[in-house]
Amino acid sequence: MDLESYVLEKAKKAKSVSGEFGLSSDNEKVKILYSIAKHIEDKMDYIISENTKDVEKAKQVGISKALLDRLTLNKDRLVNIANSVRKVAELPNYVGNITEMWKRPNGLLIGKMIVPLGVIAIVYEARPNVTVDAAALCIKSGNTVILRGGSEAINSNIALVNVIHSAIEEAGFSKDIVQFLDVIDRKAVDELMKLYDYIDVLIPRGGHSLITNTIENSKIPVIQTGEGNCHVYVDKDADVEKALKITENAKISRPSVCNAAEKLLVHSSIADIFLPKVYKIFENKVELRGCERTLKILPQIKSANDEDWGSEYLDYIMAIKVVDSVEEAIGHINKYGTKHSEAIITENYTTSQKFLNMIDAAAVYVNASTRFTDGEEFGFGAEMGISTQKLHVRGPIGIKELTTTKYIVLGNGQVR
Repeated sequence: MDLESYVLEKAKKAKSVSGEFGLSSDNEKVKILYSIAKHIEDKMDYIISENTKDVEKAKQVGISKALLDRLTLNKDRLVNIANSVRKVAELPNYVGNITEMWKRPNGLLIGKMIVPLGVIAIVYEARPNVTVDAAALCIKSGNTVILRGGSEAINSNIALVNVIHSAIEEAGFSKDIVQFLDVIDRKAVDELMKLYDYIDVLIPRGGHSLITNTIENSKIPVIQTGEGNCHVYVDKDADVEKALKITENAKISRPSVCNAAEKLLVHSSIADIFLPKVYKIFENKVELRGCERTLKILPQIKSANDEDWGSEYLDYIMAIKVVDSVEEAIGHINKYGTKHSEAIITENYTTSQKFLNMIDAAAVYVNASTRFTDGEEFGFGAEMGISTQKLHVRGPIGIKELTTTKYIVLGNGQVR
């Protein structure tokens, strides 16, 4: 079978079971999800052995330490993935709920009902946990899903999908509700983007080239998940120790993810005190790059260039800029940020509110790490990605964001 026919067949299968699956009860969907969680725990050795093949190949081609971390699965991570599926299972059910209802003068009752989106395709890169998260969220929200992971994680993803399919069938449902493109040819994504008759929404989750390609070429509506050029701004009224703790967490805790901080902005009145402390924390851990004013305080670090301010590193690299006001910080962030997650560290309420109101991003923090922009941390159990657009969803994409509404109109013979 040629690539075009292969992708089309996958989409047709997802579409064929979409309507019936969308009518499944919440109890039935919970049954599937608990089966998936159990199967992941039961098949850990198999999943890890397949993941090891991907990890070894990644090492051979010189993948960065941070990206290697995203790719790697171990027993602790698989336990967390299984528990995340259980959390999704226990989330409230939205599908079928009537959110509003009103009566018109002519007697018509008009209501809004929550319904699944239908068939969702998600294209993502070297994070095999997304395979499980995406399947779980789509199942809970009554959607069928087509998964297309990155070539770096092909063995891991095939193993996870095999486990998911076994779990779905054991729960008494068709495995066709979860489709997986087990080909590494990037042209498969091009074929997928054409299938607007079968797919309702496409969600790209990955780097700049992937997201740009889908936005520019997809015939299917796209929910844009964003690059994370995230900033921490340390204000003149910041608590220095609090700022150091947050900056360290935002950068180091997991630099390969989109909610990690890539830039540090520091008010000039506190820079002489704060920046040497930052250097001490990051020395031999993070490559620091600074503006001219930063280099006067930290002459031992590299110079930042114009490209740095707009870059998402996804690595142990951070660029630093000294600014003279919160307004300058806001202007810089709104110019170079990717509308993902931005943070201010300050004890000044007025300044914090100005930052909250003027920053254009999906998540804006006061005195907290950007690392909290995450479906599980927000109470969603998991996420399909972080949307940086404004329609129809912004921020972490959970089960509620994977639904839409339809109007139901109840009459008694009315005509117009």
